Amino acid sequence: MDEVLQYETYLRERITELRGQRGISEHRLSLELGKSGSYIRSITSGATMPSMKELFNIMAYFEVSPSEFFSGLSGKNTLRVTLGEKLRELSDGDLEKVSLFIEWITEKYVSP
Repeated sequence: MDEVLQYETYLRERITELRGQRGISEHRLSLELGKSGSYIRSITSGATMPSMKELFNIMAYFEVSPSEFFSGLSGKNTLRVTLGEKLRELSDGDLEKVSLFIEWITEKYVSP
């Protein structure tokens, strides 16, 4: 598969994946982004691609950074990608617990 086509396919699939995780329709997402009701459908169907500004708006909507958005591009089944996806599903309280655990475990292995 051509590299550009691979990126386009990934972008369409990633938007669909994030939208599915939120349980939001293409129509509703389009409207919430301030676009016509068919905007996201035109992207996911391959008819068009979002501008960089609109792609950043989509990322902001889903509260993911560009690196998080494209994290699965190089290897969707890597442990870091899988953990990142699971972390995004946690509440703020649970994220604080994970953060404390990471601090504890990194101190344990850094300090003999």
